[in-house]
Amino acid sequence: MSTSAYLAIIFDFDGTLADSYAAITASVNHVRAAHKLTPLVESEVRRLVGFGLLTLLQEILPDGATEADVALYRSHYLQIMERETHLLPGVVPALEELHHRGLRLAVCSNKNVVFTRKLCASLGIAQFFEAILGPEDVSAPKPDPAMIDEAMKRLGVIAKRCLCIGDMAIDVETARAAGVTVWVVPSGSHDAGTLSAARPDRILSNMGELPRLLFPASDPLSP
Repeated sequence: MSTSAYLAIIFDFDGTLADSYAAITASVNHVRAAHKLTPLVESEVRRLVGFGLLTLLQEILPDGATEADVALYRSHYLQIMERETHLLPGVVPALEELHHRGLRLAVCSNKNVVFTRKLCASLGIAQFFEAILGPEDVSAPKPDPAMIDEAMKRLGVIAKRCLCIGDMAIDVETARAAGVTVWVVPSGSHDAGTLSAARPDRILSNMGELPRLLFPASDPLSP
């Protein structure tokens, strides 16, 4: 049914599909409290999200993070993540239309894949995705292209027919390494200026723009 240049779209999760920063900040501060450190505000944590949990904790703990810190974060996050995570504006109608059009959709996130899958289910969007991948599924996290490559393999598409959507410069770097077109949305860790400097193929104003750009008004949605 799709008349787009793309057969598949691969999305990042945090900051692209969902606002998960309140939950992440709360769990970061739970770990900091265990080290008798003062809490960080959400804006401080937001810019550190996207590189994986160990990197995040190493950034917020002056003496580095241990396995115990990772376990403490995950235990706390699991208790609050569904309550404190919300879909970003325009995500549901965009996914509904893309799915209706027959595009094959996936999520690739440096977040623990168990968390991503649980959140997609609780937010009511899991049914749109044929694959939800995390660093546990491949040899290396983003910006290594392994996750994108694995998603394309599972979706049965080649790079030139695939589009990646993210919210950070790391998403641009990952897509470039995989040979995939990349669009970004300034709804997450990086603002439009930072994203522009990373030289994506397009910057969206919000996720609601996506169907219109893929399917112009001259190509009405089939019933």
